[in-house]
Amino acid sequence: MPFTFKQFHIDDSHCGMPVSTDGVILGAWAKLPITTDENKPRNRYRILDIGAGSGLLSLMAVQRINNLNTDVIAVELDDGAAQDCHFNFEQSPWHSQLRGQHQSIQQFSDEIARSGSALFDAIICNPPYFENGPQSDANQRATARHTNTLNFETLLTHIQQLLSANGTASLIIPIQSELGFLAALSQTELVITAKTTICTVETKATSRLLLALKHRSALSKQLPILTSSNLIISDGKGQYTEAMKQLCRDFYLKL
Repeated sequence: MPFTFKQFHIDDSHCGMPVSTDGVILGAWAKLPITTDENKPRNRYRILDIGAGSGLLSLMAVQRINNLNTDVIAVELDDGAAQDCHFNFEQSPWHSQLRGQHQSIQQFSDEIARSGSALFDAIICNPPYFENGPQSDANQRATARHTNTLNFETLLTHIQQLLSANGTASLIIPIQSELGFLAALSQTELVITAKTTICTVETKATSRLLLALKHRSALSKQLPILTSSNLIISDGKGQYTEAMKQLCRDFYLKL
């Protein structure tokens, strides 16, 4: 259903997966090329949103950077989701900086390689992550939730190819997919540089992981320093924690 944020509106009526807390948290947490030094010259930033769905992460990214020298490309395979993404971009204050690509990430990656286009300073992705288990009868929802068309190995291969030398990719995955993700990650030259565990309430176990990835070559020859933290969403009484409010304050209307 439609969802209104502080600076933009999302229509996800044709998407397999609607706007979710996972997506908002990732969009607010993602490691983006933001500088607070107004006197420092800024290069043109290129951001890639893989499996963009309604375009939520792209819109959050361009709002956060708040810089006309930012371009965001959102790649989405599903017809309905691509339709919603295009509509949401056109209705936003940043429509000139946002571009949707209605194709698979495999096709997009091949086109970037052939054209020699610049790589991306940041990549954001809320990927399909369930490798097994029950799937929805609706093909659109199953595709959005499960690795039918984009498994971790394929996703990470293309992130490695599309991420600039010093860029950062940010993703969110369920805790039960961590081992499969790490196995796929070990086959690449990418390494985890930041990790945040997410609990819905303090008394419950970790349910999600936020992960930031960089090229190993961008780091020192020593083992990368891993920044770890924990986010608790709710205080158990139906109220957001202060940490959750602080993270999402720029987006949720009632914060």
